[in-house]
Formats: sequence, structure tokens, C-alpha cells
Amino acid sequence: MNDFTTRTMRPDEISIAIDWAAAEGWNPGLADDACFASVDPKGFFIGEIDGAPAATVSCVNYSARFSFLGFYIVRPDLRGKGYGLRIWNAAVAHAGARVVGLDGVTAQQDNYRKSGFELAYANVRYGGKVTAPSAPQAGVIDLSEVPLADVEADDATVFPARRPAFLRAWVGSPGHVGCAVMRDGRLAGWGVIRSCRKCFKIGPLVADQRATAEAVLSALLAKVGGGEIFLDVPSINRDAIALAEGFGLAPVFETARMIPARSRHCGWSGCSA
Repeated sequence: MNDFTTRTMRPDEISIAIDWAAAEGWNPGLADDACFASVDPKGFFIGEIDGAPAATVSCVNYSARFSFLGFYIVRPDLRGKGYGLRIWNAAVAHAGARVVGLDGVTAQQDNYRKSGFELAYANVRYGGKVTAPSAPQAGVIDLSEVPLADVEADDATVFPARRPAFLRAWVGSPGHVGCAVMRDGRLAGWGVIRSCRKCFKIGPLVADQRATAEAVLSALLAKVGGGEIFLDVPSINRDAIALAEGFGLAPVFETARMIPARSRHCGWSGCSA
């Protein structure tokens, strides 16, 4: 393993992780690399053998307290040789003392437990073809009309760190469309739909009640004209599951949302879809 080295990715190399994720069937968004890199440009790592890509991982530091690990992939022909652990250690070192969250494939849960992680809940990807409503429901507006500070504050109720740089990039990226519902002068619900390698993904989708989420989701579908969509839903959120099933979506994929056992009370509510 002396020929295996790890280093921080250059911005133009992040597409390697995106392409590998697509090959694994994870269906990343077309602008995902730029959005996540806007938060922490040094949070993407590549492992190389003789200068050729062998493994990737990201560990994006959102705040002084929280990081999220992803794009953890070893090239298929090199798996089982210990390279994954080497690049994993580089990512965890980048996080430092922060709480690290991750979405892992369910088959790898035991390996993550060996590193001190435990299951918080399952994330279930729902998918299917949906017919677009003829028009958005009354009271739904473009997300661009909502002050970004209001979006940031609402996002912080379901995500364990404020992430203004990410939200600015996410809301404003080409191929991303956002809708919102305001009620009594406050943000009651909002969501973003984005173009992916395959069809569309919706997320975040945050609302104070199911009816509000339905209004936002319907508006997003109307904006893109319907079609095949995917929505990741925390298994502990029964209203979110009912929402997905109400639109005729069915489970197609599942991951394990995991956090370090020592950080069980990190404040991650898991309320957003």
C-alpha cells in the first residue's frame, strides 16, 4: 500500500467523485459538486495509485461543530485492499473534533459501527413518474422572493448547522427551481427541485405541516412539467412517508443515516424530506 497516496482534490477533479457516484446508481444532481464545494473547498479528497484515481471521499465542514461525509467510493477493482480506510482516515482528520454525519449503504453499517458510528434512522428514496398539476396552488411563490435569511433560519431547524453559503449556491444554481409558502408573514414551507443525471430530485423539502408540503411539492412539479422524480424521506417522519406515497411514489433505495455514538444528542431532528 506504499504506492497509495491521498490529497485534497482540485476543484476540477470533484467531477470524478460525481461520476463515480453516478456509476454506483446514486444519481447526483448536475450542480452538486459546485454547491458542496462552495461550503468547504478543501473537503474533497482523492486517493491515487501511480497518479491514477483509486478512491474518493468528501467531508464537508459546515460549521465549527458539524461535518457531513459523502462520496466515499473505492474503485471497484481495488476494493478489499484497505484503501478505503486510508482515505476515510484523511476525511475524518479534516473534520477534527466536529460531529460527523453520513448516509451509508445499508450493507456497510457494520463497518461504520467499527468506526464508532450508530444508526440514527434510515433514509428511504421514493421515486416514480408523476403528472404535473395544471397550475401551482394559490399562495405558492418562487423561493427567490423569500429573503435568504428566512430560508437559512428555517433550514437551521432541521439541519444541525447554519449553511448560508450552501443555500445561496443551492437556490441559485442553474437547473434548480424553488417554491415557498408564506403564512402570516413567516415562511411556512419551501423546497427545491433539481435536474439530476436521471430525471429530478426534490430536496430540501421543509414544511410546518403535511398540507403545506403538498402545496410546495405540487408547485415544484408544475414548474418542471412533471416526470420521474425522487424524494429522500427520513423513515422516522411518518408525514413525509405519507406525502411521498400520496403522490404515488414508491421506495427504490435506502441508506443509513449514521452519527457517532458519542454525539447521539447533536440536535439533528430529521424532520425535513
